[in-house]
Amino acid sequence: MAQALGEDLVQPSELQDDSSSLGSDSELSGPGPYRQADRYGFIGGSSAEPGPGHPPADLIRQREMKWVEMTSHWEKTMSRRYKKVKMQCRKGIPSALRARCWPLLCGAHVCQKNSPGTYQELAEAPGDPQWMETIGRDLHRQFPLHEMFVSPQGHGQQGLLQVLKAYTLYRPEQGYCQAQGPVAAVLLMHLPPEEAFWCLVQICEVYLPGYYGPHMEAVRLDAEVFMALLRRLLPHVHKHLQQVGVGPLLYLPEWFLCLFARSLPFPTVLRVWDAFLSEGAKVLFRVGLTLVRLALGTAEQRGACPGLLETLGALRAIPPAQLQEEAFMSQVHSVVLSERDLQREIKAQLAQLPDSAPGPPPRPQVRLAGAQAIFEAQQLAGVRRGAKPEVPRIVVQPPEEPRPPRRKPQTRGKTFHGLLTRARGPPIEGPPRPQRGSTSFLDTRF
Repeated sequence: MAQALGEDLVQPSELQDDSSSLGSDSELSGPGPYRQADRYGFIGGSSAEPGPGHPPADLIRQREMKWVEMTSHWEKTMSRRYKKVKMQCRKGIPSALRARCWPLLCGAHVCQKNSPGTYQELAEAPGDPQWMETIGRDLHRQFPLHEMFVSPQGHGQQGLLQVLKAYTLYRPEQGYCQAQGPVAAVLLMHLPPEEAFWCLVQICEVYLPGYYGPHMEAVRLDAEVFMALLRRLLPHVHKHLQQVGVGPLLYLPEWFLCLFARSLPFPTVLRVWDAFLSEGAKVLFRVGLTLVRLALGTAEQRGACPGLLETLGALRAIPPAQLQEEAFMSQVHSVVLSERDLQREIKAQLAQLPDSAPGPPPRPQVRLAGAQAIFEAQQLAGVRRGAKPEVPRIVVQPPEEPRPPRRKPQTRGKTFHGLLTRARGPPIEGPPRPQRGSTSFLDTRF
């Protein structure tokens, strides 16, 4: 199998594309002979240089400068200019800035600050033997052709082990889910282990709560929501899937739980993650609907899949040329699905769930719709904890009342002595004034 995979990696350059950076669940512990890594770190990949489908270098540099400006004033940008963040995420975050942007988008820096424990304490503590054995068996399966995860003793696999173990200690009631492996591996490609851990916490608890627990109740609910959206947006495809018996739980968990890390070329995976961390779970539904349409959207495609196995094969074998980031993401963002539409469908499907369903009932109201909702929730939580932000107040002094002009006493034709003796009321008693040598007007004190 390794030899066959190696032959596929050295095909002619005109036939290669970014699909060589696909994640896989292969049992390979590493690649065969050493080959040059592409710009994403995949050995034997073909994305070392921007191709015709990639934006030019000057456009990438322009986006980098915009991200540097936005992240330098993050709170102001999120509170006043979030639409610009959203558009930048849709266009694509440059690889050099993902390590800076992802923790900000998912609020991991605030989660890390407010957590009672530290990552170092969790990473150094002994893990549960049950989870450690399962995690150890899955380490070499996460992107075995990436230079970080080639060696069992390398920093990639060791960092992945620490991050996954730390989560089982952080949330022992949830434990470890195999789908967390590729998610944590993608985070580790761009972040140090501590930042990757807190981003994983935010994804599991804020973006997709109920996905990685022992019952996966939110995945079952979203599968029904996906079928309802498919029936409304792609009725012919929905009818075909019903006829051949392909339910959403046969293909959707791999897509949603792994955030498409094993189903798309890696450059497209990064673009999906940028939009997902910015806009929330509705991006996953848009990507899933786009994949189904690309695989079964025409009558010829559905006619070539008369049974269950052929249909599942078509969903997993979409031509890589149709999955390149620019063209694919433009189709994803053209899917008409707003947050209000998604919440309405979730509410409808939640009411239809049987009471006898195993596990706890799903709580879709806990899920936040992307970076803006997370930022607002964190600001509100800070106010409730007493850290009320200082709001500047403008103090306006009332205008002073105009004073009447001072009138000069009328002394014309009158003696000064007579003016003083005409005062009303009794005279004011007081110490006698000292006698002065001059009685002129200028020397007189009132």
